[in-house]
Amino acid sequence: MSEARLKSVQCSSPSGLHRMAYKEWGDPLNPKVLVCVHGVTRVADDFDHLARALCDEYRVVCPDVVGRGRSGRLRDPEHYTVPQYVADMVTLIARVTHDDELGVHWFGTSMGGLIGMILASLDDTPIRKLVVNDIGPVLNGEAIARIGEYIGQDIRFPDFDTGAAYVKAVSMSFGPHTEEEWFKLANDVLRQDQDGQWVRHYDLGLAQPFRAITPERAAGDEAALWAAWDAIRCPTLLVRGEESDLLSHATALEMCARGPKPRLVEIPGVGHAPTFVRADQIAIAREFLVGGA
Repeated sequence: MSEARLKSVQCSSPSGLHRMAYKEWGDPLNPKVLVCVHGVTRVADDFDHLARALCDEYRVVCPDVVGRGRSGRLRDPEHYTVPQYVADMVTLIARVTHDDELGVHWFGTSMGGLIGMILASLDDTPIRKLVVNDIGPVLNGEAIARIGEYIGQDIRFPDFDTGAAYVKAVSMSFGPHTEEEWFKLANDVLRQDQDGQWVRHYDLGLAQPFRAITPERAAGDEAALWAAWDAIRCPTLLVRGEESDLLSHATALEMCARGPKPRLVEIPGVGHAPTFVRADQIAIAREFLVGGA
């Protein structure tokens, strides 16, 4: 079953209900579930290559985190935060799992890695194996400011090619890709609005919580993330783009000495974040998730 099924699940926030869309790959009766969660402005489609490669072993479930892609938008953008996303993932996991003992394996890129870290740190977590892709408890302040500014810009493009060129330009840290791969990376996150303009496929309200971050709050968030990391007990793989400006080499080494004491893989020629489109990167995930501890 190499084609995805599009589904959704109803979730709750303090301001009401919303739908979270997800793509499901593989045998729908397979009790082995891999949940793949994307970065802050990306979508479930980012994992199409990885899901096709692993759906022989897993039922692969790839959500559009609320506010992105096919999912609904929150009535109050203040709730576009990791705790809300964790709550939504608990709902999703309850929907897609048949066996509480088996739990799920988790692959999280950037924001998806933060969600996985928090969920894996909780008592009675359903996560049994964890891949954290280019994120950690220490976040580079300049990189966060850059991401917040990028998210909130209401940029419109007169045609798809112009939009695709923009997406490629701001995504060069993903590392080398073919023109076909760049096309897909752009096509997954651009849509045409009612006026015929091409826009990015997410709620601009995602930027609102970033604007509320103060140095004091950032310090508190970092302490909480380290506490979460130290509480993780499942086998963990930490992936870092060798040129990443969001996860430093020093932080990655500290992560390896604490908490789950993960194996570290650094991918040369890549910044934030490895896309796991290429066969060599997919092989890293397969070896850890399927072939090793």
